[in-house]
Amino acid sequence: MTKAILLFSAATLILSGCNSKADNDDAPDVVMAAPHVYTDAEKTAIQATFPAPYNTADLAAGEKQFTKCRACHTVGPDKMNLVGPHLYGVFGRKSGTEPGYTFTEAMTTHNVTWDFDTLDTYLAAPQSVVKGTKMSYQGIQNETDRHNLIAWLKLETTPYAPQAAASESTSSAD
Repeated sequence: MTKAILLFSAATLILSGCNSKADNDDAPDVVMAAPHVYTDAEKTAIQATFPAPYNTADLAAGEKQFTKCRACHTVGPDKMNLVGPHLYGVFGRKSGTEPGYTFTEAMTTHNVTWDFDTLDTYLAAPQSVVKGTKMSYQGIQNETDRHNLIAWLKLETTPYAPQAAASESTSSAD
């Protein structure tokens, strides 16, 4: 009985500190920005900058294709890894280099920079392109489905940079 009271008292003391601030460095709190939700006009303008055939891909169909990937990958700015690495910022990233994820030697030595073409080749047959990858997915053989997915990934995984703010900063510097 005394042991139970002692354990209860210790647990109460420990839990009473849960509402206090755990960070003692007195630095300002960092607040993550909410992911940007693109308007249809923004999507159209951004997609127009993609190379063919991605510039005419069906983004809604690409999002639907991503449901096959969602169990292993995330695309959001929180950069959460699952069974596979997060894909936020994947365009322009060298294969097998994202900090915080343990890649196979096959992927780290693959030595490509992910872009439309390298993702297209890889997603057609991952295990053939990178022999030894731990990605067990067989790939997307249908070219249109792959293009739709890659265009959607480009839009969803590229950090948001408001065009208006970029234009304003250049015009105010003149």
